[in-house]
Parts: sequence; structure tokens; C-alpha cells
Amino acid sequence: MFGEDFLQRAMIGLPILLLSLTVHEYFHAWSALKFGDTTARDQGRLTLHPIAHIDLMGLIVMVASGFRFGWAKPVPVNPFNLRDPRKADFWISFAGPLSNIGLAVLFALAYRILINSVAEPPGYFVQVLATGVVINLALAFFNLIPLFPLDGSHILRSVLPEKYGPGLDQFERISPIILILLVISGGVWYVIGPFVWYFFRLLLE
Repeated sequence: MFGEDFLQRAMIGLPILLLSLTVHEYFHAWSALKFGDTTARDQGRLTLHPIAHIDLMGLIVMVASGFRFGWAKPVPVNPFNLRDPRKADFWISFAGPLSNIGLAVLFALAYRILINSVAEPPGYFVQVLATGVVINLALAFFNLIPLFPLDGSHILRSVLPEKYGPGLDQFERISPIILILLVISGGVWYVIGPFVWYFFRLLLE
């Protein structure tokens, strides 16, 4: 488990995952504050310090998966403090995936600059930047899956008419089980993989 390949993945994947998850949660907290809820700020989550966002189990899974998967602590949001809760829920939820898309674009720009400006770019840095694109695209599209408790479930609820609320409540009772099965079986990649690789090629080729 802790061979050379694992250490190489750790040196590349761990910093990128921590950065990507931290930015994701920060923008959830920032968006909540913009809509009137200070809960995340009051609990010290409106920060880019990764320690504030680390979830112990998510970190263990991150190591066990070879730094291909993991999660951070969800940002606390009090819906009673929000102005226009439905609109707020949409933007607070969408802010996380959108921030990862933004990071993917930044990694891709750095990749293109390196490739085009250096005759023989160092392989390590090329791999770091390409990995940054993949990880952030994967985080963005994974979180957009409309299964509770992912951001996509909140986005779906905020855009559907309120009459569908009871049906969504029932679906959310079983959706965590569906999500776990998708992750364990590897089926989640069949859902997000085509999107990830399409935009990966679009950004880097």
C-alpha cells in the first residue's frame, strides 16, 4: 500500500485534494454569508485554512483510495437566516462545484502556459497540473449528482416547483444508499466520467 507509487500519488493528489476541497467548502460558506447566514463564519469555516474543513473519515478514505476520492466537513447553513431561501439554497449549493470548475480552468491555464513556454517541461509539474484539472472536474460533477446529501440534490430541490417537495423528501431517504452503492461499485465513474473526460480534453488539448 505504501510503495513508491502510493508516495507519488500522495505527493501529487493530497495537496490538490486538500486545496480543492477547502476552496469548495469556503465558497459554500462565503455564499451563505452573502445570503445572510453567518453560521459558517461564526464556526470558523469562512477560511481557506484546510484544517478547518478536514473530516477525519473523509481523510481516511482519501488515503485508502490512493488520493482519488475523499470529502470535507459540510459547511453548516441555517436556512432560517437566509434571504430568499430557495434562491439562496441554489447558489450556496452551486458555489462549491462552480469553484472546482474555476480551479480546473486555472490548472488548465497553468498547464497550457507551461507546455507552450518551456521546450521540455518537467514531467512532475505537468502531472500535477493535469491532475489538478481531473480532480476538480471530478469533484464538480460528482457533487452535481442529484442524490442527497450532495449539492446536486439541493440544486434540484431549489429549481423544481414546491409541489414536488414531498416526493423529493421520500427520494432523499433512499438516495444516500444509492450514492454509497455507486461509490463502492465504481458506478459513479460511469455517471461523471464522460463529463470529466470531455471537459478535460476541451481544456487541455
